[in-house]
Amino acid sequence: MNNSINFLRRHFLGIALIFAALSIGGLNTVNAQTKDASFDHVKQIKAGVLDVGYVEAGPADGEPVILLHGWPYDIYSYKEVSDILAAKGFRVLIPYLRGYGTTRFLSAATPRNGQQSVVAVDIIEFMDALKIKKAVVGGFDWGARTADIMAALWPERVKGLVSVSGYLIGSQAANKTPLPPKAELSWWYQFYFATERGRAGYEANTHDFNKLIWQTASPKWNFSDAVYNQSATAFDNPDHVKIVIDNYRWRLGLAEGEAKYDDLEKKLAASPDITVPTVTLEGDANGAPHPDPAKYAAKFKGKYAHHTLTGGVGHNLPQEAPQAFADAIIEVNNFTK
Repeated sequence: MNNSINFLRRHFLGIALIFAALSIGGLNTVNAQTKDASFDHVKQIKAGVLDVGYVEAGPADGEPVILLHGWPYDIYSYKEVSDILAAKGFRVLIPYLRGYGTTRFLSAATPRNGQQSVVAVDIIEFMDALKIKKAVVGGFDWGARTADIMAALWPERVKGLVSVSGYLIGSQAANKTPLPPKAELSWWYQFYFATERGRAGYEANTHDFNKLIWQTASPKWNFSDAVYNQSATAFDNPDHVKIVIDNYRWRLGLAEGEAKYDDLEKKLAASPDITVPTVTLEGDANGAPHPDPAKYAAKFKGKYAHHTLTGGVGHNLPQEAPQAFADAIIEVNNFTK
């Protein structure tokens, strides 16, 4: 009897030691890996005029994918997308755009410029800083416009493109043309921002203003306060209001932009074709201004596919339909093989 008890004690003690070792070594390692890939672990890198805040997931030697958020959103639009792609072996990088999150200007003297070309220059310099020669780039809203510009002006840096709402490159000249009244109504905030009252109103009510945009841009997305508040911290950036106001005023020709980007803007004003492999996406419940997919398909001259998602998918498509967005990244990556 005593021998049996001693055997059992030794047996269970051995199992306990194994689990203790796993807890100290294996499980802690898993937790460390989870933390390293977590959105709580924001990295910083100096790139061009910015100290860019970004998160990274997936293996360091995986195919690089850069995902770009829009206004008024942030990196959390891609949390589930990044989990899916990292599990597939992609190296996923999601930077805060200028004026968002932990991204900061390196100099107080740098203009807080929000014109379209400069945001794309930021991401090219972000790639340079990370020594990434070429990547699949995806985005929505400002992020889609930025990705489109990168693909149009620096096609050698873009392996493939995923763009929500398709071709979003514009120009100040084109924006001078009035739209039909219903279309103008959908841009109400752009005209609000054109006034000093609008700038002051956005500064005073950023949190509630942007929540309203979420609600109107994605009318069928029942996001919680917790989900919104998680992203809303990104708007506490000291340059956020200046960048947003400048972006929308520049579109209407009310802000000049910087002369050093004039050549880039001239190229963009010509509506350049995009030749890299592309997948465009649209949600069936996008409440924000967006073009008809049939009107921009011809701008994509490489291998191309479009998907309109059903089921009440709104403007923040990556967060509302993460599997579909991740599938589009995988699809366009396969286009290049």
